[in-house]
Formats: sequence, structure tokens, C-alpha cells
Amino acid sequence: MTKSDLKAPEPKRVKEWKLPSGVLSAALSEDGEKILCGCLDGVYLVDMEKSEISKLYAHDSYVSSVEWLSDRTLVSAGYDGRIIWFDMQEAQEIRSEKAHQFWSWDLAISNDRSILASVTGQYLAGGYRYEPAAESEPSIRVYEAQEGQLLHKLPHVPSVQAVAISPDGKSVAAGNLMGEIRIYDLETGNIQYQWTTKDFTSWGIIKSHSYLGGIFSMRYTPDGDSLLLAGMGPMRDPMAGNGRQLWQKWDLATDEPKLVDQTHEGESGEGLMEALAVDPDASFFVMGGRLRGGDWNAAFFDLNQGHRLATLKTGFRITDTRFYNSGGTLLVAGATGQGKPKKDKSFSAFGRIELYETAPQDS
Repeated sequence: MTKSDLKAPEPKRVKEWKLPSGVLSAALSEDGEKILCGCLDGVYLVDMEKSEISKLYAHDSYVSSVEWLSDRTLVSAGYDGRIIWFDMQEAQEIRSEKAHQFWSWDLAISNDRSILASVTGQYLAGGYRYEPAAESEPSIRVYEAQEGQLLHKLPHVPSVQAVAISPDGKSVAAGNLMGEIRIYDLETGNIQYQWTTKDFTSWGIIKSHSYLGGIFSMRYTPDGDSLLLAGMGPMRDPMAGNGRQLWQKWDLATDEPKLVDQTHEGESGEGLMEALAVDPDASFFVMGGRLRGGDWNAAFFDLNQGHRLATLKTGFRITDTRFYNSGGTLLVAGATGQGKPKKDKSFSAFGRIELYETAPQDS
């Protein structure tokens, strides 16, 4: 494979905001003027034009995911297992659904904003080899997005930490701790594909006897023919968090899913990768997360050839990334540490939102 001749992006930070609490998810409004932030202590709104930050409401625990349903309606999911619909104009909750008994790890929305999917699951040892116990509730729930009608309850093996809906809205993909991916047909509820990649899962034998890791983010390519996965390569000591920064690309346009590419040798450091974003014109994608060792915690990759094109070292843990302006701008969300206590017993602002211009320059 020859080195990509794609023009490499040269990311330049143009704006940043510090939030009172760590950010786990972020979503940009369609008009590009506001950012929703799912934080440890609630849902916040960043008004980019006014540079104002306001808290809208809270879950009973961390807010793991936020999405826009319209220019005035949003939806969020949290570690309390609830999905909340909220009207910003009326500043009030529309409805609340107790989707899971355990956490909502991740929430996905279809491109047309008509379908939501949330995933859950607690890792409990199910046998003498510490393999996960069977689920105690459906690991995947799919809803009609606007009215909240439950459409499907779908099985998986806990814990299920990542979910994505295909660009055409016809399939939902979910990945778990053990590297197992299941893709369901959303019309029938039947499984379309089911396979396992062991490259994201580690078995601890030094400090803990358990499985750790798994698939932490997944995204379809814009044509729907491939699925990107992100996490961390296996380690002898999973508690060290020093596995390889890892992505994989799986071809779905075949009878059986086929691994066609993954992080190239010499193009990664160490750390758990928790976020993926694909450029709308399908030329490159971004993977980001925590930095354990190396030079970057976010990097741009050629979607077709897989080569690393550019890197970022943000200085904070990245939990979410989103492209907008037709891929010309990248939103990066996360947190720096856990916040430091001040003299008045409040905590320093440790949530982070940054915007980067990504206009490609000649390689």
C-alpha cells in the first residue's frame, strides 16, 4: 500500500470553553450556534455566539449522551438508566423513560432524527473463567425518537458500551466488552451480522482477574458499507492502561464482515480510545481518547488507506468528537482530571470543549 496522497488536515484550535464539570458527550445544533454537553452533573448548553454557558437540567447520575432532535428539543441518556426528552424553549422535561436498570453506556440517533438506540450492561463474572454472565435485561433498546415509543428490545452480552445506527436508518450495530459486534435489522429485529474481534479485550492476570477494555466507540462510514471500531489493544496488565491506540475497519458489503484495516504499525502510542468521528465527505476520520504514552490523544486517518494524517495532543481526556461545516471544523469534548477543590470548597472548571479548523493543506 502506498502512502496516501490525500491532502493532510492541519488542525488549528480556534475556540475553547471550560465547563464546571467533565464532558462525556457533545452535540452541535443544526445552525452551528449552540453545543449541548452531557456532563457528570447534568446537561449544559454552550451558546457559541454569546460565549455563555448554562445548565439546563440533571439526571440522577452522569449524563453519558446528548443529541438534538430539533432546534428546540433534545434527548439525553445517563448512568441512571434514564432517557430524557427536554424542550429548551419551555425549559421543561417532555418525558422520561427508564430504559435500563443499569447505566446507559451510549446513545445513537439516526441521520433523520427518527430513531434512537441506547445500550447497557454490567460486567458480572458468569463462570470460573470470569466470562460475562448473561444479561439480566435487554442490552439494546431502540425507540422512535420523537414520541419515545419502544420499537425493539434486542439481546447482547454485557457490557455493551458502543452503539451506532446505519446512515440509511435500517440497522443498528452494538459492540461489547468482549469485542463482540451484533448488527440488527431495525425493520424485523433479526440479526444481520454477528462476529467477535478479540483485539480490544484484555484479561488481567497481574492486579485483577477480570476482563477489561472492549469496544468504546463505533461509527458507520457515510456509505454504510463499513463499520469503524475504537478502543485499546490488549495488555498483560489492563490496569496500566497502556494498550495500543487502536481502531479497526470492517467491511460489511460482503457475506461475512471482513477486517480490512486497522491502526498501522508505528502510527500509534498508548491509551484508551473512546471517540470516533467520520468526515462527511468520507475522506478521513478522527479517533480520540486518553493519552497513556506517545505523542497524541487524537489523530486524523485516511478513511480509504488508513494512514495517519495529523495528530493532536490536547492535554485532556477526549470523550467525544464531532465534525461539522462539511468536515471543515472538528468539535472535541472531554475533561482534564477530576477538578481541583478551591478554598470555597467548589471545584475548578474541568470540562473542556474545543473547536478546530481542519481545512486540509498540501501534504
